[in-house]
Amino acid sequence: MESQPFLSINDQPISLTQAIRYLQLSGRLGAFIRDILREYVLEQELKQRDNLNIDPVLIEQAVIDFRLQRQLTDPKQFQEWLASNRMDYPTFHAQVTSGFKLAKLKAEVTAPKLQEFFIERKIFLDRVVLSRIVVAERELAEELRSQIEEGTAFETLARDYSLTEDRIVNGMMGPVSRGTLPDIIRAEIDQASPGELIGPLELEGRWGLFRVEQILLASLEDAQLSEALQNELFELWITEKMQQMMVKLEVI
Repeated sequence: MESQPFLSINDQPISLTQAIRYLQLSGRLGAFIRDILREYVLEQELKQRDNLNIDPVLIEQAVIDFRLQRQLTDPKQFQEWLASNRMDYPTFHAQVTSGFKLAKLKAEVTAPKLQEFFIERKIFLDRVVLSRIVVAERELAEELRSQIEEGTAFETLARDYSLTEDRIVNGMMGPVSRGTLPDIIRAEIDQASPGELIGPLELEGRWGLFRVEQILLASLEDAQLSEALQNELFELWITEKMQQMMVKLEVI
């Protein structure tokens, strides 16, 4: 039996069954179901945890801030905005409250694991700024190193001799994740100090000289990094929860 209308297009009703078929044809049904399952997981967790109560004062202040930021202080304008977003005020208020609860849930879930997760990822989070000169022969690389040690500017030799495209910026590679560097380079960098020259080192049939410009060590004191790791860890936790659930598609 055909399901009830799900939406209409040019006054033509589209049933839920038709909508599901369209999603199947477009290859997006899996993502659609994952989105639903994700929201279900979060809704259940928020219902089951008793320690996620939010101070009403914080919620009301957030509503005020939202309206101020979007210039919706006039009640009529705010009602029009709600209508344009297919919401009433209780729904809007519930969304704001849910946002606070989700933040609290995220902190609760990730806090015990964040330090360990950071340590596991640190090799990829640490970055190093390098300059390089890459040539075809070892003898030339050794000669260029000697010239640098005798006072010739690294930048000049990079522009004149390097085979890589970054020669046009004096061989500057920019920040590179330690975890993505070849082992032979990383081993040398781990023992080097800024300004130190490394090489010649053989890489894929070529020879490289590297100068360590700056070492950027990752830290959880970095609020932006901490938040990014927390978000990643939270999504892993949600995925694990989703994988434990049995899902059956009832509309076909």
